[in-house]
Parts: sequence; structure tokens; C-alpha cells
Amino acid sequence: MRYTGSNVSAFPPQGNPSQVGFERREIERILGLYGRMVAAGHWKDYAMDMRLDVAIFAAFRRASERPQMRIEKRPADRNRQGMWSLHGEQGQILKRGHDLAGVLAPIERKLLKLVAE
Repeated sequence: MRYTGSNVSAFPPQGNPSQVGFERREIERILGLYGRMVAAGHWKDYAMDMRLDVAIFAAFRRASERPQMRIEKRPADRNRQGMWSLHGEQGQILKRGHDLAGVLAPIERKLLKLVAE
């Protein structure tokens, strides 16, 4: 509870959250993939951005470049094409879906091909 003058209001405000974020199991899945890509020598850095309408995880080959891959979570798109999307280096949408595993599948397939060679 927060006291403001003569009014008492719940803290944090009820209703819509102030920003979109990743749940624990989602970030564990994303960071697990990130770790395997680092071990394979393809990614070296990452960044996360939590905004009002979207949470973004971006992976970089080098810190000075644009992200090689972006994973976005947009809850507002949950009932349309799915709240998860995978974006390529040029910003193109590579995959959309309702579950994180399906959206990460193209990257995981790429990782499997690299190990198999």
C-alpha cells in the first residue's frame, strides 16, 4: 500500500503491468540456447530490453554490431499470430508462434547442423 495524502492506493498499481518481461522458464530456455551458441563460437554478447509493449532478447556476434538475432515477446499479439517472434539481422521476421520452443526451433536446427559437420 502507498499513502498519498488522504488516499491509500495499492502499490504497484493493479491492472496492466508497467512493462513486459520474461518469465523464469522463458529466460532459462533463451539463455540455455545462448550458452550453446557461445560454446559453438557464434555469439559473444547479448542484450535485453523490457518495454511497455515488448520484451526483447538480442544476441550479437560482436558487441559493436547489430544483433544477429532478436527474440521478441509481445503479449498484445497473443490472440493473433502468437506473442513470440524471431527476427533476423536485417530485421526480417523469420518465425512467429504461440510457444517459445517453436520460435527457437530454426536456431536450434542450425546449432545441430553445426555439431553434425
